[in-house]
Amino acid sequence: MADEDSAQERTEEPTAKRQQKAREEGQVPRSRDLTTTSILVLGTLGLFAFGNYIGEALVKVARFNFIVDRQTLADPASMFAHLETSLNSVLLVLMPLFAVLALAGVAGPVALGGWNFSANAMMPKLNRLDPISGLKRMFSIKSLVELAKGIAKVSLVILVAYALMAGMKFKLLALANMEVDEAMKAAVHLSLWAAMVLSASTLLIAAVDVPFQLWENKKKLRMSRQELKDEYKDTEGKPEVKSKIRQIQMRMAQSRMMANVPKADVVITNPTHFSVALKYDPERMQAPVLLAKGSDQLALKIREIARAHEIEFVESPALARAVFYTTEVEAEIPQGLYLAIAQVLAYVFQLREYRRGRGAKPPYPKNPDLPPNYRFDR
Repeated sequence: MADEDSAQERTEEPTAKRQQKAREEGQVPRSRDLTTTSILVLGTLGLFAFGNYIGEALVKVARFNFIVDRQTLADPASMFAHLETSLNSVLLVLMPLFAVLALAGVAGPVALGGWNFSANAMMPKLNRLDPISGLKRMFSIKSLVELAKGIAKVSLVILVAYALMAGMKFKLLALANMEVDEAMKAAVHLSLWAAMVLSASTLLIAAVDVPFQLWENKKKLRMSRQELKDEYKDTEGKPEVKSKIRQIQMRMAQSRMMANVPKADVVITNPTHFSVALKYDPERMQAPVLLAKGSDQLALKIREIARAHEIEFVESPALARAVFYTTEVEAEIPQGLYLAIAQVLAYVFQLREYRRGRGAKPPYPKNPDLPPNYRFDR
């Protein structure tokens, strides 16, 4: 029992297939703190970059709305047109800042988990409507960890805000002695810097949360040894299925091989145990090619097809064994067999000419020249 429990422990690293499946289901590392930090920091930088432009434009819109003649005020249609013009102006002014915020909202998730669109993650999950499961999630260890993280984040921001206010105390008090316009500009400047410092403080939170999210996601994807075995079976196929596939492949290969036998120039036989069918076209081939080979019943089948198509036979046990053991189907014969095969093919080609009444009958190649390392006893 202990062995079964230990075997189910998720101690193995996730496979590429497991990781790909998780991505398809939308299970990728995401950090909400990183996204929040990205929006705050880039949004504040956007205010620094476009603040003057936005402020001046909004002042113009305010003047446009407060300085309205009596005739326009009395006409509802003119007022609606006035409102439409104001809204279009405000949206146009704020568009660069909105673009920066949109970019920040996308950059945060993409920076950690990459770009990933999953339709499965968007599908509703009815099990989340179960109140019992919801209560379990609320009072789980993960919820307690998230609560502790939330308290730590708020505490950090409060401490940074307190230190910031203490450091800016004299500058804030100095605003009371300034002219209104100058005080407003200085207040905006101080507010922007305060926003930048507070936003930057969340970088520390993101720096802690990002490694945690990566570790937690990797932990979720870990597999037990049994899961690895099951995945291997699903990927490679069950042994009996693989055996059946191999049998089908062998039958298909044999059928294709038998279809090539009628194209052969010669069949060299053992004469009973082995048969090999060879083809040589000097204009298209650098060396003779083995079209088919077989032993026992397959060798008999090759001979039957060759006989039906009037292919020439040459009985040479040693050469038949040499070709059978050293050459794959549809491959060229090795160089060591060039001389022996050349003697056989020369006999076959000369025999064709003789039967056409051209030349003398060639001698039968009883013992083609074979190197010692190409001699096989069986």
